[in-house]
Amino acid sequence: MSAEFGGRTGRQGKLSRWLRGRRPEPAVDQGDREALLLAAAGAGLPLAPAAHPAGYGCSCDRVGCPTPARHPVSFAWQTQSTTDRAQIERWARHQPQANFITATGMVHDVLDVPLEAGREALERLSADGVEVGPVAESDDGRMLVFTLTRGTPEDEDEWWPCELDCHPETMDEHPGLRWHCRGSYVLVPPARLPGDDNRSVHWVRGPEHPLPDPLSLLEYLTDACARHAGEHPEQDAAAAWPSRR
Repeated sequence: MSAEFGGRTGRQGKLSRWLRGRRPEPAVDQGDREALLLAAAGAGLPLAPAAHPAGYGCSCDRVGCPTPARHPVSFAWQTQSTTDRAQIERWARHQPQANFITATGMVHDVLDVPLEAGREALERLSADGVEVGPVAESDDGRMLVFTLTRGTPEDEDEWWPCELDCHPETMDEHPGLRWHCRGSYVLVPPARLPGDDNRSVHWVRGPEHPLPDPLSLLEYLTDACARHAGEHPEQDAAAAWPSRR
């Protein structure tokens, strides 16, 4: 259609997006979904229900949700998170479209890096024979590397909660390495992301792999993030440095 009809095209585009948003969500294999969630819980990852995609937006009622389909549905997610099999089965069956988050800093932490940097680091780790635990990839360009939690030091003054650096919903402001620990969360596979291209968060190394010490991976990941930042000068160079805890 010619440019002179741009206004009409814009209205048609909005209508098309609205109609796509009103279509039924694609069918989810509930058996596989439930099995993957129970496997994560069986590995000790505490889970809680999260929002899910609604067309191009979020299932929550927040206008302009900044993290559609990426946040818990309850403000009490830290106390709600559990590995109890029966509870997770009830949630999964009663909320068949829901994503799930896993609360970090209890049993595990997550080193969250740009996807390209993460893949580079995994190649180096494999070449050097360093053990890596569960790893998930998100189709929005991030890699989630699951590790043992750093825990709470005896001297509480030496412990930094995740929120001192950034909240989970401020990912766009922190494109380098983030260390999700106490007070944070990540989506756990299988999870769906908004859009019409079937974007998801999925395992590339499942939760059956033992959780490693985060310090054994940190140098590889920070080096890869630094190179990634150097190759993408439009990003803040400071973002190449991790949130150390």
